[in-house]
Order: sequence, then structure tokens, then C-alpha cells
Amino acid sequence: MSQIRLSVVENILSEPTRVTNQMYEDFLGKMGCGWVVESDGKIVAFCYADKVNASIWALFVRPGHEGRGFGQSLLKQAVDWLFGIGHQCVYLTTGSNTRADRFYAEQGWMRAPVSSTEVAYSLTKPRTVE
Repeated sequence: MSQIRLSVVENILSEPTRVTNQMYEDFLGKMGCGWVVESDGKIVAFCYADKVNASIWALFVRPGHEGRGFGQSLLKQAVDWLFGIGHQCVYLTTGSNTRADRFYAEQGWMRAPVSSTEVAYSLTKPRTVE
């Protein structure tokens, strides 16, 4: 996952050592849940959901594997999981004016500027009619 995260051309980590291997491990059990997409036996996309903050901690697709629906599928799984464990709203932040920014808007998330370089998104759980 770290290799994928460091290979992206947008939303680049300004300080790569800020995200540690331990953080990836923690989000798989203690702090959340994660999903991957494999192609030819290699992980090409991943998503982590943070159960404490009801957020999408990471969603990345390896360059060259975009546009195949991997991001949409992973995002749906993460959101469904967070809603399933009781959260009513899911949050995330991303770089403004990036493909990720457009991606979340296209998925129906609510956009709110945070700064000149960052935006926040939220998605509220749909109400069910009984």
C-alpha cells in the first residue's frame, strides 16, 4: 500500500515518512478496516476506513490502473462498512482541484473548502423507509 501511496502523481505526501507502515497496520484492525483490489497477483488499489473518526483515511489507485471502477468499488465497500457499524456520516479530505476532488463530487459527496489547497467531503447515510 505504501508503494501505491507514494506512486501517485496528485495528493503527493509532502513528507512521506509521516505515514508509517505501523499506521497501515493499525487501520487494518485497531482503528478501522481496509480493502484492496488485485490484478495479476499484485495490489493495484486500496482503501482504508477509520472507524474512530468515521472517515476514509486513504483511497489510492496505482497509476496505470485508473478508470476501471476500482476506486468506486473500494469507496462503496468502505462507506457501507462505516454505515454498517453505526456511523451516520462519513468524512474525508483531499487536495482541491485534483482528480480526487472531482471523483468525490461525482460520487455525490458534499464538498466544503478547507483552505486554498484542501477540501473536505461528507456523505450522510441515506434514510431508510420502514
